[in-house]
Amino acid sequence: MITHRCLHPSLSKPSLSFLSSSSPPFLQDLSFLPTSPSITKPVFVHSVKPLHVKCSSTNLTSQSHPDHAPPISTLKIAIIGLGNYGQFLAKTLVSQGHIVLAHSRSDYSHVAKKLGVSFFLNPHDLCEQHPEVILLCTSIISTEQVLKTLPLQRLKRSTLFVDVLSVKEFARNLLLDALPLDFDIICSHPMFGPQSAKQSWKDLFFVYEKVRIGNESSRVQRCEQFLGIFQSEGCKMVEMSCQEHDKLAAGSQFMTHTVGRVLDMLGLESTPINTKGYETLLDLVENTCRDSFDLYYGLFLYNKSALEMVERLDLAFDALRNELFGRLHHVVRKQFFENGEKVKSVHGSSYQNGAASAFSSNALRSQDVTIPYEFKGKILESVDDSSKLKVAIVGFGNFGQFVAKTLARQGHSVLAYSRTDYRDAAQKLGVSFFSDANDLCEEHPEVILLCTSILSTEKVLKSLPFQRLKRSTLFVDVLSVKEFPRNLFLQLLPPEFDILCTHPMFGPESGKNGWNELPFVFDKVRIGNDERRVARCNSFLDIFAREGCRMVEMTCAEHDWHAAGSQFITHTMGRVLEKLQLESTPINTKGYETLLKLVENTAGDSFELYYGLFMYNVNAMEQLERMDFAFESLKKQLFGRLHGVLRKELFGDSEKLEVLQEKSVRKNGAALSSSPESVKIS
Repeated sequence: MITHRCLHPSLSKPSLSFLSSSSPPFLQDLSFLPTSPSITKPVFVHSVKPLHVKCSSTNLTSQSHPDHAPPISTLKIAIIGLGNYGQFLAKTLVSQGHIVLAHSRSDYSHVAKKLGVSFFLNPHDLCEQHPEVILLCTSIISTEQVLKTLPLQRLKRSTLFVDVLSVKEFARNLLLDALPLDFDIICSHPMFGPQSAKQSWKDLFFVYEKVRIGNESSRVQRCEQFLGIFQSEGCKMVEMSCQEHDKLAAGSQFMTHTVGRVLDMLGLESTPINTKGYETLLDLVENTCRDSFDLYYGLFLYNKSALEMVERLDLAFDALRNELFGRLHHVVRKQFFENGEKVKSVHGSSYQNGAASAFSSNALRSQDVTIPYEFKGKILESVDDSSKLKVAIVGFGNFGQFVAKTLARQGHSVLAYSRTDYRDAAQKLGVSFFSDANDLCEEHPEVILLCTSILSTEKVLKSLPFQRLKRSTLFVDVLSVKEFPRNLFLQLLPPEFDILCTHPMFGPESGKNGWNELPFVFDKVRIGNDERRVARCNSFLDIFAREGCRMVEMTCAEHDWHAAGSQFITHTMGRVLEKLQLESTPINTKGYETLLKLVENTAGDSFELYYGLFMYNVNAMEQLERMDFAFESLKKQLFGRLHGVLRKELFGDSEKLEVLQEKSVRKNGAALSSSPESVKIS
């Protein structure tokens, strides 16, 4: 577990005026750093402007579309740091007709030539070109060092310096300390990158603060011309103080990148039956995987609340894991001691503690079992009388009501039974509700649709009076795991009953705007050969096909291999983030929007569903351990680098360390020469 003084507000923090303003924020809280002369530079405190958000009002107008933006005059812009992000910006700058120069420690001359950029290996040569704007596209960690290497004396006075770092207070203080007073400063943050803005910059946030702009009209105009570059691309221009930016954005960015990197370590891959929630995870990995570790580490090092966020994420994950294992302990006790008797040996069963055996899963798995299901009809509001079914929904909770609404709208006769009295909800939906299972079964429904939780399915199934049903009744489940209900049906149902195992891979939240293109997976486990039973099965499947679902026929084993792992990871990450109580900000990045969407897609599902995915997924425990290992590995990377930073803060440069070591050797040598063992005995 991570512990740090800044995580405990009750502990007073010393005032460390001896640390330079460019030190990482949380390092300024470390009370054990010595007050040596090498780090006695006082903190240069600057006033912070009050928050002023400007999204399409005053100076920068017409931000809804580039066609309405004011014309941009040509600027001579020097990009310092022509890496991934520098090249990304250079491409647009050149396309707009600006003169673009570049300098980088690495030789990007060939890349620059392709982009139409003049490249300079020597910063002196670059500065002698007198660019109007110096655009710093360096990493957060290297910005201070790079800035100190620039020959500022070779630039024109009043040159405009702009940074694009993801943290702003650090950049603001650094530029104010390092630059002469006659240089102009804009601190900016294009809240997008090569991956999230590969199509366009339209409607993406560009945050900025005019930290220091001279009063001359030419300097004011130059500032507006530079901001117009992003405005003309359709960016949402937001003016706010650096302090407010860091409060709103830095934290959410750090959380986004942390989750993205953990998921990237898991090697997530797309499946033929992705849920919306899993798609958001894949999108998040895609949006963050190409960003350098230096960017992520900079967010950690220069974000005051980053360390606290790491601990909160750690605590949330531990809390969720304890909740799972706490329930598991209860189930194990119940298995062994229920009614004072130990249950029968599980060696002859396909399931142990309700989980599918590895042998069962591997024996049935095949790469060629996915069979496309074709439905040539269109999405219709109702069906022909000949296709109408009498469907009994057993389990009329959240999901049962969600499905019933569509069944009733299509004209099917819908009955419902549940242990909880949902009579009022059923009446509103046009559904006949039964509080007694015997009464329901005596209505002779053609289809029994089990919408129970995974955990209660076996108990509910055993309680149904099968003898009151017509022989050959079709039983259908909608559980999120498939091998478990398949084996349960085959074990408990009379052999004359038909069995269809299905999984609508959506729910009330992800399917609230329609089911079009959402995957519906099914396995015709046991369907009678006569024409009436085959037609009934197809009529049931057509309920979902008519709504536009992407119908996928595959074995239950193949479904669980594809879906259970990805679903469990999706729900685990969604529930961890839910415990953090993430909130939307006025300047959300695409990645952070992905996290919020993930929480939204999973928060409406019950814990019973999530626990069922854990309990009845043979890979769930392994997935949990993999996530834990990935998070621990990421923390080691962060704190491994942090150790080097602390050494630098403590010992300064290598010469100072060598002096300390030399003094230590001399002291030890003197002590050795004066020791009793060194005296000769005559």
